[in-house]
Amino acid sequence: MHFVNPYFLFALFTISIPIIIHLFNFRKFKKIYFTNVRFIKELKQQTQRKSELKHLIVLLLRILSISCLVFAFSQPYIPISKNKMKQNVKNVVSIYIDNSFSMEASSSNGRLLDVAKNKALEIASAYKSSDLFQLLTNDFKGSNQRLVSKDEFISKLDNVKISPAVKNISEVNKRQSDLLSTQQNKNKIAYILSDFQKNISDINHLNNDTNIIVYFIPVNAEKTNNLYIDSCWFSSPVHQVGQNVKLIVKIKNVSKENYNKIPIKLKINNNQRAIASFDIGANSETEIELTYTIRKPGIHYGMLEIIDYPITYDDSFYFSYKVLPTIPILCINQTKENKYLNSLYGKDSIFVFKNSLVNNIDYSSFKNYNLVILNELSSISSGLAQEIKRFIKNGGSLAIFPSANIDIQNYQSFLSSINSNYYTSLDTFNTKITNINLESQLYNDVFEIVPENINLPTVFSHYVISKITRSNQETLLKMQNGNIFLSVQYYGKGKLYLFAVSLEPDFSNFPKHAIFVPSLYKIALLSNTSNRLFYTIGKDDFIETHNISFVGDNIYKIKNKKNNFEIIPEYKNIDSQTYFYLHNQIKYADNYSLIDKGRNEIMGLSFNYDRRESNMNFYKQSDLENLINKSHLKNYMVLNVKNKPLSKALVELNQGVILWKLFIIFALFFLAVEVIILRFWK
Repeated sequence: MHFVNPYFLFALFTISIPIIIHLFNFRKFKKIYFTNVRFIKELKQQTQRKSELKHLIVLLLRILSISCLVFAFSQPYIPISKNKMKQNVKNVVSIYIDNSFSMEASSSNGRLLDVAKNKALEIASAYKSSDLFQLLTNDFKGSNQRLVSKDEFISKLDNVKISPAVKNISEVNKRQSDLLSTQQNKNKIAYILSDFQKNISDINHLNNDTNIIVYFIPVNAEKTNNLYIDSCWFSSPVHQVGQNVKLIVKIKNVSKENYNKIPIKLKINNNQRAIASFDIGANSETEIELTYTIRKPGIHYGMLEIIDYPITYDDSFYFSYKVLPTIPILCINQTKENKYLNSLYGKDSIFVFKNSLVNNIDYSSFKNYNLVILNELSSISSGLAQEIKRFIKNGGSLAIFPSANIDIQNYQSFLSSINSNYYTSLDTFNTKITNINLESQLYNDVFEIVPENINLPTVFSHYVISKITRSNQETLLKMQNGNIFLSVQYYGKGKLYLFAVSLEPDFSNFPKHAIFVPSLYKIALLSNTSNRLFYTIGKDDFIETHNISFVGDNIYKIKNKKNNFEIIPEYKNIDSQTYFYLHNQIKYADNYSLIDKGRNEIMGLSFNYDRRESNMNFYKQSDLENLINKSHLKNYMVLNVKNKPLSKALVELNQGVILWKLFIIFALFFLAVEVIILRFWK
């Protein structure tokens, strides 16, 4: 047993007062005369024995009542927690309420968020009005990074609502520690009320600050079934008007039930374009292919939708993309234009093809092109090399056809600077192309059936390309002698196509072969740099764009017409790239538009909720306790009060079993017994 005010125990010396009174009996006796003396002596003996017993009992009751009063004022308690709390010291309490989407699930006591809010109210009621509180949610608002009174905490508790933000337990714990660690000479207690999903409960990353006592309070849902759209992507990055495209949709089932014939709908620009149904087993995932035709150029806004209850926030998925009416291509020539390139690109309306001499290049226009071709340059100047390197890094595509007399060292220097294989020497022996990489993006949809004895181009002379193994390099065409005819090198956000031959007939018959057209055509189509299909709210805080020109004091806005939402994002232009910073201003999943000062749509932006909340796998109390023990977190504890009121359980945990009320009751009881004895014992 411990005491809050142990110095009050010195008051036990007051029990000497009734002892002294009883030792020195100051009663005055009255003489009574009787004729029969023998009878009086017998009566006196009997009365004296009874009187002494009565006095001893009264003395004992008075000692016990005084002792109980002294113990009551010293406030005794029995500690039942390993966390020792200082008594008569102000408490600073941080309470985190998980208000993510998973807290919309139901329990036997109602919605999980409401259960958590009620428990937070009980926690607050377990503390004194003079204590200070912090209310923390997933939103991490600045107003929550301060301490408030008990009444203000209860008032703010009513405003807690479901939020799309998702935070790991370690992030929450650090946020609580940052505030509590600033408080000196106070009891520091943190509470985490959550459903403790496995994908956010990173217990092994918690801060082990022994000055802060942390309690986990799990709130559990009755049903954890959920079916949701995880992501989507196109089978090909190329988008053309009149083209049939295949959209792949990944569906996940995190439940113990099988689902059959679940419909999924696809809308493009608010018009339904495809519908399908799917079957999915318990705790599994599946991919669904939706096919439709692109009918016009411009920005396209897509939405996928399924129906699943009770968790519905992840049943819709938004995406957007842009179909360009033309693909701009720049060809840089040493002395003359190439007739094969002019015939292929110059006569097709989908391409805007421009030729330029190497000594007359407008470097500032590079950002306006998707593909740049270096046609038979004898060397690459330092200025051109620098601009080309920046062009590829920012997402552009480059194709190199060497001339008959190149400066090999100059080419090696440039190609090495972008981590690419390079030309080593000129090989004049005849050979043939014998291998096509049909799994590459360039050729995966060119051939329906490849015959065994396919006639491939003949090579009369070629430059040998080094064969250093690089993870971001891919061989597309290989010759009979094992040398590389065409390879693609990925650098930054763009790619480099390196040919081993010139387009002159002295090198090969490649320009006259049937494979020439699909090869160069696909290189141009794949150069169409597209922005991301979608972003995740709370995770992606900036948007990277290409080919945006700044004119004067132009102001860009992000707008959603349906919700009448509009913000002006911060933006920066860095190395020909434009970055728009959201600062957590997008709160709701939907399709948005980036518009300029003239209200023109620049690009589509699609935002979806974080799918980490969709995985309805939770830690049980025993799991949390095991994780705490494995991580050696001595100041952490999982709180499970069962049928006991939470406020009472917390008082016992923080202050122990309080006994002063019990001693008051005993004191009153002993005084009552004393009164009864004095009144009725004659």
